[in-house]
Amino acid sequence: MEVLGYIFAIVIGFVLGFLGGGGSVLSVPVFVYLFGMDAMTATSLSLFVVGVTSTVGSVKFLRQGLVDFKTALMFGGPSVLGILFSRRLVLPHLPEYIINRWGITLTKEMFILVLFAVLMLISAVKMIGKDQRPRVSKWDRPNYTILASQGILVGILTGLIGAGGGFLIVPALVMLLGVGMKNAVATSLFIIAINSLIGFGSSLDKVTVDWFFLLSFSALSVVGILLGVGLSKKVEGRKLKPVFGWFILILGVWIIFSELFLRHVR
Repeated sequence: MEVLGYIFAIVIGFVLGFLGGGGSVLSVPVFVYLFGMDAMTATSLSLFVVGVTSTVGSVKFLRQGLVDFKTALMFGGPSVLGILFSRRLVLPHLPEYIINRWGITLTKEMFILVLFAVLMLISAVKMIGKDQRPRVSKWDRPNYTILASQGILVGILTGLIGAGGGFLIVPALVMLLGVGMKNAVATSLFIIAINSLIGFGSSLDKVTVDWFFLLSFSALSVVGILLGVGLSKKVEGRKLKPVFGWFILILGVWIIFSELFLRHVR
């Protein structure tokens, strides 16, 4: 199973590089189901993998001057607060049993994984659907208040489940600030990199990290993103995006079914 997990490390990076997002939703299930980690450790290590891989992937955008640093600060600042809130205050204080009555049992670990699976379903639907670019808002002035609240929401989500949340960031930048699509994608990847690494750093005292494993896994993911970026120049990502979307959809449904209906028979 671990060999398959290392193969998925390359797949995670490849999808991020080839499609520009979506690969990070695989990291937590890989850590939990293939490497046998608990949900807290899996989300923490996922943040590191997502952060390192996104940093490598955003280098080309930085060189091209496509990252809007002012926008990254306006969105990323509130999102950092959201990450620290969820990693330092919410997760450590979640009770071991979220629900344990009326014959219903929902543990903390089950809650995190089901929440993550819901994110997978949302991400999958966006991949399967037609590739439509977000429409720019018709507001006369950029709505910074909504942008900040969106940043906090993305930060909380990133901290809770260890995923980048790019499918929320890009539409927010385009619709609320009127940022061009290329700049939005580049800025989003930059924000994801910073947020993920900060989220990981805030969890170091809560989990035990096997650095050799983590760096090896991340290195394979980086190889994957370089392959994905290279192939994306030759093949249109939109042709394979729905296929990967269906894979994510099936995996998300399986996680929900497994955690809610099969866990008690394991």
